[in-house]
Amino acid sequence: MGIFDFLSKKSDQPPRPSQKEIARLERLLSNKLSQNFDRQEAIQELGRMGTAQAASALLKRFDWVLDPSITDQEEKESCMHGIVAAGEDALEPIREYCKKAESLTWPLKVLRGIVTDDAEAAQELLGILDQFDTEYVRNAEPKVQLIQALEAYPSEDVRVAVEPFLRDMSEPVRFTAATTLFAVNNAASPMGPAPTMATVSPGLTWPLRTPHSNPVGRMSLNITRASSSVPLGIG
Repeated sequence: MGIFDFLSKKSDQPPRPSQKEIARLERLLSNKLSQNFDRQEAIQELGRMGTAQAASALLKRFDWVLDPSITDQEEKESCMHGIVAAGEDALEPIREYCKKAESLTWPLKVLRGIVTDDAEAAQELLGILDQFDTEYVRNAEPKVQLIQALEAYPSEDVRVAVEPFLRDMSEPVRFTAATTLFAVNNAASPMGPAPTMATVSPGLTWPLRTPHSNPVGRMSLNITRASSSVPLGIG
């Protein structure tokens, strides 16, 4: 191959984006006061790059909400497609983003778009959940969203990872953990008896509450299904 062939082949490759350019585009996405047209161009340009750095910049668009909501939805969907286009290179930026995000709705959608195998997707979710503990946090929504997502991947690994969150300081997290563990137990024993709180976590006590009521006292979860003593025809 001659030198002119080499130069011609090299010139066909798109120029590698500079860190300065990626930072400029990221600033546009991070600022809700930027013009819609400028943000859309930034999203398209970052999506074409298909790199980990570009994916990290696109994730910043999930930090805030824009009115009207239809524009917000369209921009976030475009960001999602751009991140998915980066493939596995985007996985580490997604993991890092999930550590401090206020909401994981869109990052989890992106993750599922990249990792299509159920077993691998479950491991990714478990790896993110492992970054959280059961102590008090101002915003427990990411933990709730992760535990809800794991309900779709019932396994022993999921059961072991979710069970500690029955003792989380946040009531919504405890409730979601119990719901996910019910689903895991049902999937493990489809022909067996329906799981109770006793089979989910024996001996645990928990202040039971519904969204529309105050706690009715502490009830031991180390119970079994009681037989009904209501006479027939009553109620």
